[in-house]
Amino acid sequence: MKDIKWVFVFYSLAALAAMAGIGVAVGERSAIGIFLMIAVLGLVMAMGFKTKRKMIDAGLL
Repeated sequence: MKDIKWVFVFYSLAALAAMAGIGVAVGERSAIGIFLMIAVLGLVMAMGFKTKRKMIDAGLL
């Protein structure tokens, strides 16, 4: 491993927070919260994959 790609650390922590949010929403029995956190998780994951593809195409990974 040459160096840390901090943007991917951010995306992974954001995804982790969204997963924790799903757990909190389940505990609170909030259907809106569950769906909102699932949407946030999907958005963060999509942004991470998109960023990875751009970096691969640019030769940075």
